[in-house]
Amino acid sequence: MSELTSYERIYAVVRRIPRGRVATYGQVATLAGLEGHARQAGYALHALPATTAVPWHRVINAQGAISARAPGGDGLHQRLLLEAEGIEFDARGRIRLARYQWRPRGQ
Repeated sequence: MSELTSYERIYAVVRRIPRGRVATYGQVATLAGLEGHARQAGYALHALPATTAVPWHRVINAQGAISARAPGGDGLHQRLLLEAEGIEFDARGRIRLARYQWRPRGQ
């Protein structure tokens, strides 16, 4: 059996994020064994095709905000997906991590 690539490890972590919860890029990287490589998590998610089943929309930045997936993107699609899962945004467009951040068992 071959060893998983860093992107595959990132995708495996993102698949574990439950509906109605979010994780930060840094948190995903750490859980994938890539501590300190939050940008790599972002690059991996950006590389996903539009038709992916990986719930990329559940990953946000450390400030609780959506990071645009594409230049000029406003994150509206991601916000709508999160709101459909019951996640609320404040007036500044941020998510309260204390309430919605995923905390895997043993972490």
